[in-house]
Amino acid sequence: MAMAEGGSAEHERDVAAAIERLRPVLGERLSTVLSVRAHHGQDQSYHPAALPDAVAFARSTEEVAAVVAACAEQRVAVVPYGVGSSIEGQIQAVRGGICIDLSGMDRVLELNAQDLDVRVEAGVTRKALNAHLRDTGLFFPIDPGADASLGGMASTRASGTNAVRYGTMRDNVLGLTVVLASGEVIRTGTRARKSSAGYDLTRLFVGAEGTLGVITEVQLRLYGQPEAISSAICGFPDTASAVEASTAIIQTGIPVARIEFLDDVQMQAAIAYSKLHDLPPLPTLFLEFHGSAAGVAEQAEATGAICRDLGGSAFAWATRAEERNRLWQARHDALYAALALRPGARSLTTDVCVPISRLAEAIALTREDLDRSGILAPIVGHVGDGNFHVLMLIDIEDTAELAVAKAANARLVERALALGGTSTGEHGVGSGKRAFMTAEHGPSLDVMRALKRALDPDGIMNPGKVLPEPTD
Repeated sequence: MAMAEGGSAEHERDVAAAIERLRPVLGERLSTVLSVRAHHGQDQSYHPAALPDAVAFARSTEEVAAVVAACAEQRVAVVPYGVGSSIEGQIQAVRGGICIDLSGMDRVLELNAQDLDVRVEAGVTRKALNAHLRDTGLFFPIDPGADASLGGMASTRASGTNAVRYGTMRDNVLGLTVVLASGEVIRTGTRARKSSAGYDLTRLFVGAEGTLGVITEVQLRLYGQPEAISSAICGFPDTASAVEASTAIIQTGIPVARIEFLDDVQMQAAIAYSKLHDLPPLPTLFLEFHGSAAGVAEQAEATGAICRDLGGSAFAWATRAEERNRLWQARHDALYAALALRPGARSLTTDVCVPISRLAEAIALTREDLDRSGILAPIVGHVGDGNFHVLMLIDIEDTAELAVAKAANARLVERALALGGTSTGEHGVGSGKRAFMTAEHGPSLDVMRALKRALDPDGIMNPGKVLPEPTD
């Protein structure tokens, strides 16, 4: 068995003891095969791979609890794994240990259609849930693009294209089942829509990225399918006009369901990759409206007036489901489209979020900085809530080029914090943005560390993520 980074003979003995304890529980579903470990030691980011010593394929909360208890006894690291779609190094096993693959926990446990909620195991993906709900008239709206697991989405506090209307995972998780670092199982929250009883433990674990416990079940809010849905595209002469239009739409109070921004570089990529040849390579807003037929028409008319006042083109409409799906698939394929601009490159993908009144300034300064740096980097964003992404296309084997991109990323975060924003709006912290946590949170970071010590005194839960060491 290969040692983990910084490993030792003692570490190997501890891992071997945990594996021996778990063999009777999991049998062949506990793997030390190199290819399996390699698959579970790399997310979709540029961050280096870090392999676990073993991978446990759990099928129940009880099995997860058994794995964590065995690891706790030997003080072996535990790394939760959903589908591996994270992009800030959340699943890399930087201290080895045992990775718990939750993808086999894929059951919808309880659907309460009248109360608009559902309880699922952590391995259920968002697409699988919506397929299950197809004939109920309900849907789950959080859409980060990737077909991520709902446990993983809760762990990273994911959001996506619908967040401007429906909120993020933080707003849509009613309760959780969590395995703590001791192996103890707790349940947080209720099915009630609100509560004033005690500490909000649900929100504590949502966004903790597996550093406080392993989420095994999630109770979620659902929504009724809207009567009418219309999507539209609107091009602008420049980035500033497009972003200003998105800000004005939100400030006017128009209940737009999605409002996405693609700059001219990203539109050029999308046109080629997704065959949107009827569209010009201009800074573009992708919009969607939900509601009654009359409400959608009213929202679209008000939005169109704002866009025209700021130099926007006439809307290119997509009302049929297949047209809308094609449009939004092009948005979701932004990363793959961007990578096609520089074959062989990888993307240092990053995000920040700022108050919407500072969004135009933040994007303009970011574009100037990227152009000065010489980095090919499309910008896309969930501009309705001030969140935007930068896709820096680089040769990660070129240390000089990687250093330039990392420096640009650091300046991006510093700029966002200076404008009253955050280092990440939805990608999470992982290992990639730990270095910025002190600047963002200041003394309150000590409170987070105290919570971490209380719930995970031996530091076995997804170590090396989220919280920097006090000496960092």
